[in-house]
Amino acid sequence: MNLDWVLGLFWLKKLLSILLLPPLLPFVLIFAGLLIGRRRARGGRLLVWTGLVVGVALVTPVSVGWMLEALEPRVPLRAEQLADAQAVVILGGGRTSDAPEYGGDTVNRLTLERLRYGARLARRSGLPVLVSGGAPSGDIPEAILMKSALEEDFGIRVRWVEPSSRDTRENARYSALQLKASGITHIALVTHAAHMKRAQLEFESQGLQVVSAPTAWQGPRDGRNEGDALAAIPNPAAAYAGWYAAHEWLGLLAYRLSR
Repeated sequence: MNLDWVLGLFWLKKLLSILLLPPLLPFVLIFAGLLIGRRRARGGRLLVWTGLVVGVALVTPVSVGWMLEALEPRVPLRAEQLADAQAVVILGGGRTSDAPEYGGDTVNRLTLERLRYGARLARRSGLPVLVSGGAPSGDIPEAILMKSALEEDFGIRVRWVEPSSRDTRENARYSALQLKASGITHIALVTHAAHMKRAQLEFESQGLQVVSAPTAWQGPRDGRNEGDALAAIPNPAAAYAGWYAAHEWLGLLAYRLSR
């Protein structure tokens, strides 16, 4: 397959995801409803109201919590689960461009959350580390930035760098090539709790045994904020979590359709 065509498909997928995810999704539905309403009033009103309901649902803690509940693992990794793992694999979650305090590009807060937990696991277990993340826009690969952060800020040596992947599927595919070449078949996989279900499916489809090592839960756990009226109303944290949950459900749908 021609590389330019593959890259074009990647950016097309990104564009479609922007339209199908918040914050644009509710507006797309409302706009479509207004257009259709000129000829079909009932159908137009239905789309407009659907857009409003979807918009509210994606920023309300209760509904967002329902979306996350089926995505996020119930419990964190237990220490004894690392006994059979041969490596810690940390997935990239994004970058910050031109960070002035770092003199250039660096990892963003999502990647940093994963790196922090991955560093803790690596230090406690002594397992070697693989970092995975590419650069679709042609910048410094995310994995290179992750390696720098782990080694310079956390004091954790990185054994493998996977700098070519553009999405979770390629994270799994290209990481598996390096790991299997080194005789690694059993890994502890570090990513956000909401991303773990999809990431684990992709890595297991590459023939790897996966111990999930989730971090940064966003959904309600163990009665947290129970009875707090302010925590039940729409807020920025719920809006971000709603976007993340919608992104993962869309990714799972794409995974199922592409199998």
